[in-house]
Amino acid sequence: MRQTLMTAALLASAATALNAQQTDYPLTLTNCGLDVSFDAAPDTVVTIGQSATEILYSLGLAPKVSGTSVWFNPVLPEFAEVNEAIERLADNDPSFESVVAKKPGLVAVQYEWHVGESGNVGTREMFHDIGIPTYILPADCDTKDNSTGGDGTRVGAFETASIYKGIRELAEIFDVRSAGATLVSDLQATEERAIARAEGLDLPENLSAVFWFSSADIEMDPYVAGRLGAPGYMMSKLGIENVIESDEEWPTVGWESIARADPDVIVIAYMDRRRFPADDIEKKLEFLRTDPVASQMTAVREDRIVQMDAHAMSATMRSIYGLETLSEALSKMSFE
Repeated sequence: MRQTLMTAALLASAATALNAQQTDYPLTLTNCGLDVSFDAAPDTVVTIGQSATEILYSLGLAPKVSGTSVWFNPVLPEFAEVNEAIERLADNDPSFESVVAKKPGLVAVQYEWHVGESGNVGTREMFHDIGIPTYILPADCDTKDNSTGGDGTRVGAFETASIYKGIRELAEIFDVRSAGATLVSDLQATEERAIARAEGLDLPENLSAVFWFSSADIEMDPYVAGRLGAPGYMMSKLGIENVIESDEEWPTVGWESIARADPDVIVIAYMDRRRFPADDIEKKLEFLRTDPVASQMTAVREDRIVQMDAHAMSATMRSIYGLETLSEALSKMSFE
């Protein structure tokens, strides 16, 4: 009898745990200052931003994705096949009309400057007025002021908690909370391994770095990472000082100023995008090695240049992989 009661209790406990993973509709979330509601899981979704696309793929929701847009680099390798079967509305910014034409149950957005108060694809109200809810990844609005235009300004340091929040909320919207919990757990483990590796290294005190994303022209001041964005998170977790003191996401800073700071490490972005000449990583490398000012920096002379996925330098799920890339690179460097 006792064993029967214990078995019943275990089954009841398992059922409770299973139910706890299910979304209770109607669901209302406050997303980037706006309440969005769902009576059921959306049947389809269009993504504006690679990060939103890859999170949905990672949650097993690729069958619901009817269109994608805004790509910096190839999709994560494990999703290459499934991504081939999904329509790409645009490599960069899609038109409002092309998104609406897919009649999505949700538009999932990476950057508020695409879908926001003055979104260059459309405003949230434009979508909501025709019955299409929008969800912006919290990493682009939590601790960030986007009213300044462009890439916005961080008002607080980026933390991966905002990435995990976005994963959990999308999982809740689509009623796949268990998949969301698993993905967050895997990413947290990657983050912890990368930090532990760096802590085990004999790195110099006051180790410094600069992250170069791109430049409007190869001879112009580069877009480099400010203190509070995703690169700032990587540097703080690995004990590295950012030589750029701005709170802007990607301020332009002259090479003379960067050279005076003489960072120990330079991290440069590689991407498929070719909006600017310096999007090409080979042009970045050529500039660093031949420019009279940049070539004299210690990091260039000692070949302490790290190549990193551009998408990892934005506040995305890939930032955690970028942390891993930087940690591994540091383990192979000499600072004697």
